[in-house]
Amino acid sequence: MHKFLYLLGLGLFASTVQAGPSINIGTIYDYMASDKSSYLKRINNVGDSTAFVRVNIYEMTFDADGKATETALDNQGPLSAERKGLVASPARLIIPGKGMQGTRLLYLGNRDVERYYRVRFVPVVPEKEDQFAVPEVERKAYKDSMSAGVNILTGYGSVFFVRPENTRFTTRVHNSAIEYRVENAGNSTIELDGFKDCSMSQATDCKATRKIHVRPGKYFAFNKEPGRTYSYNLIEGGASKKVDVKP
Repeated sequence: MHKFLYLLGLGLFASTVQAGPSINIGTIYDYMASDKSSYLKRINNVGDSTAFVRVNIYEMTFDADGKATETALDNQGPLSAERKGLVASPARLIIPGKGMQGTRLLYLGNRDVERYYRVRFVPVVPEKEDQFAVPEVERKAYKDSMSAGVNILTGYGSVFFVRPENTRFTTRVHNSAIEYRVENAGNSTIELDGFKDCSMSQATDCKATRKIHVRPGKYFAFNKEPGRTYSYNLIEGGASKKVDVKP
């Protein structure tokens, strides 16, 4: 009887694992306010089996044309005065099926200017070098069960903005007969959220809604077309206002 229950349990475990983990990271853009030094990011596992998630962090820098370069940061080991930049604690998450776990993103170092990071949440089949606190027998059982099924472990990335210590928002708008321009003269990114470009005569004739980030010293501009209307929500940190572009 006990052997039957044991085998039944293994069968249920295997079928559950083969269903696979599936993570949801929530928002893909996150912001650390100037008066904060940490940010709690919650990760949900909407799948049926345990998700082992590795958190990788890359610093983003931009050239004159706005092209981003990503540089991997050391996200291992204990926190210390020598470590700088964005750090995830913990950097290894074990999230049960239908469960949730959070990682705290900490910024260490000078905040004289705004900084940008790519934070990737990558589900993995745990290996010894991944530093998950899992007994070897459980590690092997999980790995064997995953290998027995057809599973796709999909990772997700978010962009993280660390606002400068003395954040200043200065947005300048230039609206001419043919062009509309939004300039960021402040020192922290502004958002043009829910940007809409629609026909004035046909309400259903709209281009895809967009979210536009304008970094300090940059601008967003477009040519105004006859018979089209434009609108967006201007977000400056915690402040938001609706903007309708006048003809």
